[in-house]
Amino acid sequence: MTPILSVDSIVGKLQAANARRAEALRGYRGQRHYHLDYHGLFGSHSADIWVEASYTAPDKKNFKVLSESGSGLLINRVLLKLLSSEAEAQLDKNRKALEVTPANYEFSLDGVQHDADGDFYVLNVKPRSKSKYLYRGKIWVDAKDFAIARMSGEPDKNPSIWISSTQIEYRWAEKGEFWLPMRNRSVTHVRMGGQAVLTIDYSDYQITAADSFPKSQRSAQSVTLPAPSSVSADPP
Repeated sequence: MTPILSVDSIVGKLQAANARRAEALRGYRGQRHYHLDYHGLFGSHSADIWVEASYTAPDKKNFKVLSESGSGLLINRVLLKLLSSEAEAQLDKNRKALEVTPANYEFSLDGVQHDADGDFYVLNVKPRSKSKYLYRGKIWVDAKDFAIARMSGEPDKNPSIWISSTQIEYRWAEKGEFWLPMRNRSVTHVRMGGQAVLTIDYSDYQITAADSFPKSQRSAQSVTLPAPSSVSADPP
């Protein structure tokens, strides 16, 4: 039976648990498949890239494009730009704006959910100020590990004047002692008419460096959500 905890307790446990994981995880690599479908004024187009991604603590992400197919315009103007946005957001100077903390968000408990994947605390998240890095929506917090397992929402601030709305669904999964991204799906509606659907599938993770879990999280990073500009399409 999942205990009913206060919102402050859930958020506190989430921050503490993630800080310990972030301090222990020193590096990993994996593969990603980005697929983009665009339907709009300029017809229908699609594009794919396959990427090898690596992370080195505390703030370095590197990407190697393994293959490309489809629309060159979508690849160069949209998909490759996502990689640059993610690398920039990962930098230490930008991470504070991404953190899931009471300084950035107001939280309220939506309920406790039980399903085949486990037990979760579902929290509503509302930004305290306008920011291109924050979301308005819900997060699912694993009741055992106090990790974010799912996020559903929209950017609090549209990343482009050409976008009318974007809905983002993001999922993480447990890989050994760590929780890592598994799938993203975003649907972006363009003001001039049209829709872009982006999916990112993550696979073949390898933990390349890890320390033992610390007892203290004093120097570790707080939990973050991905920057909206790195997981949603801004059609050219």
